[in-house]
Amino acid sequence: MGDKRQVPAKSKIIAATRNRGKLEEIAQLLAGLPYEVISMTEAGVTGDIAENGDTFEENALIKAREVRRMTGEAVMADDSGLEVDHLGGAPGIHSARYAGEEATDEDRIRKLLTELSGVPADRRTARFICAIALILPDGREIVVKGTCEGFITTEPAGKGGFGYDPVFYVPEFGMTFAQMDEELKNSISHRGNALRKILDILSEEAEKH
Repeated sequence: MGDKRQVPAKSKIIAATRNRGKLEEIAQLLAGLPYEVISMTEAGVTGDIAENGDTFEENALIKAREVRRMTGEAVMADDSGLEVDHLGGAPGIHSARYAGEEATDEDRIRKLLTELSGVPADRRTARFICAIALILPDGREIVVKGTCEGFITTEPAGKGGFGYDPVFYVPEFGMTFAQMDEELKNSISHRGNALRKILDILSEEAEKH
């Protein structure tokens, strides 16, 4: 008889997102670990989850706990956004709805640049923040946070990325997120930093089994 215990079945982790690009990024990062990343849609989760927390961490946990309740599987959920110091941390957790529920990325960028009109470069400091909540198969909850510091430009630059990427300038590299190739952006971004912390945790978990 062969010892099949040496090749355990992969555990499922539901990535609480419907963003295909984000899903592929997570799956690529976890490649080689005994986890199969599936989307909310693939897990049969439909409808929107109200993210009514006061912080990125609370919103990520709200989403993760709801998907866990509905599926019983391990879950990874994130909440992210942009904090601008001159605006007292706005748009913050409201980044996606900053210019209204139906607004486009261009609408949000236009509003942000209008709010910062006339503000000198050295006072346009900002950071992207990403909180990721992980609920492991045994129900343990872990929340990590990643950040990336930068400045808000006076006009958009670059065609890549999404959201506020065209106006988020990283001085160390002399370009906006939207001007970076995907590999460079992922290596320094708020989401990349948070995902690497999650990767370390899942690697440790995999070694226990």
